[in-house]
Amino acid sequence: MPVMLTLGHGYCAAHLAPRLLARGWRVIGATRSPDKARALAASGVEPLLWPGDDPAPALEALSQATHLLISAAPTPEEGDPVLARLRAPIAARAGDFAWVGYLSTTGVYGDRGGAWIDERAERRPSTARGALRVAAEDAWSALWRERGLPLHIFRLAGIYGPGRGPFAKVRAGKARRIVKPGQVFSRIHVEDVARTLEASMARPSPGAAYNVCDDLPAPPEDVIAEAARLLGAPLPPAEDFETAEMTPMARSFYAESKRTSNRRIREELGVELAYPDYRAGLAALLAEERAAGG
Repeated sequence: MPVMLTLGHGYCAAHLAPRLLARGWRVIGATRSPDKARALAASGVEPLLWPGDDPAPALEALSQATHLLISAAPTPEEGDPVLARLRAPIAARAGDFAWVGYLSTTGVYGDRGGAWIDERAERRPSTARGALRVAAEDAWSALWRERGLPLHIFRLAGIYGPGRGPFAKVRAGKARRIVKPGQVFSRIHVEDVARTLEASMARPSPGAAYNVCDDLPAPPEDVIAEAARLLGAPLPPAEDFETAEMTPMARSFYAESKRTSNRRIREELGVELAYPDYRAGLAALLAEERAAGG
């Protein structure tokens, strides 16, 4: 039986797990939160409280895993948290895994002034978060080169999906259409992230990196406008980026503008996106909300 261990069982892993469980896999999900551990158990995922004071449970899970998914974010203090704690046991088992996936970000490419890029583009991050991801990618890639770890890197665009749509803010009148001329970036529905990961497991190519994004990069204000249109709500007024009141974190998301190609996942993995653009994705999210009584 295949055993997937997810180190950092977050939003993407939560949407991948049901697909694997339905095919008879064991899924072990690592989380720091006891409350989340209980929720994982209720969903059929075997919870692993990690990191913790006792390394034994994580080492036991690693010894059983056939597949490994890493989605824990790097930090300035320790870099990649998985490698900081588990590099030696992962390296020792490197050749035993059938597939290893690392969830990164298209932020590693930095600002491209709205130009199209693919996986051959140089990584030159514009933000501290992007630089941390480049360092983490390099650290994981070292295990592929030195120990034969079957590593696959997935550079995710802006993720949206259930619980991460713009409708609540539009309904509450809190949505903002921040306009920065020339600003554009790519997105991906979380179900299409899960679909891509499954496709990669079926067609492993160690050392490969994939951009995971939809077909239609777009300015952020267009997404808010589409959400308002679907709801029949008033169009939120446009605000100029230069004068809009924003937190430093929110403003940092406008530091980069690029159009990211998904050609590799389509041609090499055979991925057919369920939601090829934000319009299809938002329409589906709204339908799901209404079906659930939202």
